[in-house]
Amino acid sequence: MAVSLLGHEVSDLCLGKPALRSLSISATIGDALSVLKSSEENYLSLWSCDHSSKPKVDFEDCRCIGKICMVDVICFLCKEENLACPSSALKSPISVLLPKAAGIVRHVEPHFSLLDAIRLILEGAQNLIVPIQSSISNNSRKKLLQKSSFGPTLHNGREFCWLTQEDVIRFLLSSIGLFSPIAALSVESLGIISTEVLAVGYHDPAYSAVDLISSSLSQQTSVAVVDDDGKLIGEISPFTLASCDETVAAAIRTLSAGDLMAYIDCGGPPDDLVRVVKARLKERKLEGMLELLEEFSVSSTSSSSSMSSSSDEEFASSPTAPLRSRRYSRSGSYSARMVRRAEAIVCHPGSSLVAVMIQALAHRVNYVWVIEDDYSLAGIVTFSEMLDVFGDYLESME
Repeated sequence: MAVSLLGHEVSDLCLGKPALRSLSISATIGDALSVLKSSEENYLSLWSCDHSSKPKVDFEDCRCIGKICMVDVICFLCKEENLACPSSALKSPISVLLPKAAGIVRHVEPHFSLLDAIRLILEGAQNLIVPIQSSISNNSRKKLLQKSSFGPTLHNGREFCWLTQEDVIRFLLSSIGLFSPIAALSVESLGIISTEVLAVGYHDPAYSAVDLISSSLSQQTSVAVVDDDGKLIGEISPFTLASCDETVAAAIRTLSAGDLMAYIDCGGPPDDLVRVVKARLKERKLEGMLELLEEFSVSSTSSSSSMSSSSDEEFASSPTAPLRSRRYSRSGSYSARMVRRAEAIVCHPGSSLVAVMIQALAHRVNYVWVIEDDYSLAGIVTFSEMLDVFGDYLESME
């Protein structure tokens, strides 16, 4: 019976979760950019405390107050006031990137129930901050507090991890047999297909989608790219943009939505599109953005040249070779992706809830697009809608 899940606590979902790497709210956007580039994690937690201050201060109430990712930086650089001099924009305080909506991150204790965690997520929490047991000695803690200029992983003497919608859905999937028969029902019959989608035309300027990209990031969805008949061609996904770098802002300001999809696709931007971006930046006299793009091109070339001096075997086996190329790659197979028509993860109205869950989890996204047989966009199914179904079912068991 699903009632057995009511006894689970959030600590059960924290097993094996890594401790958060944190950044102080006093840092700049440039500081955050450096940390994001040096980390394999797409998101960075922001904290109210600053342990790098001198003299050292003991903070009695260190709290995570938000999170940021590369998409936040990219959208910030796309703003009109930042186009002329993006290098100056990167000196802005990180606080300008924090969303206005409150409650995106919420602190909970390890004994917090699974059902209550689902309720918080449905109220708008994207990440639940949970303290985890640490085996670090006191001496090691002191060293760690002095180690990083970007902030320690210890707050109030404790390490923290965070739980996401994906973590909860994955946990529920491990016990999906307890949710019979709803797991086998179609997403259409469950009424969880949302028709309120964020979409942009294939030939529309990509910069017209900047606000949509920001909205999709806060909603943990994506921006659909459709043709004139409303058929799904692809998507501009925050998940993909988070694996890119800040120079994508130049592409967003100069390319169409369709060309942007090709620019951010796996393998890195095509040379012909890079030339188009540079030419249009020159035409529009956006010298600051052009300089940012060219600086990256030089550093990327230097990195590639350095790597090529090693043997082919070393190059293939190196976990860091090359960093920029790896940040453009996407994990997962394309078996569930539309053939020829789009790179988006899709299902049909008749797809079962469990099948859609597996699709989303396999491709590390929080949503699946719903299409009709003629590829027309019918809507979207999100983890939030799925959790609403599971939450109602578990509440009925109380």
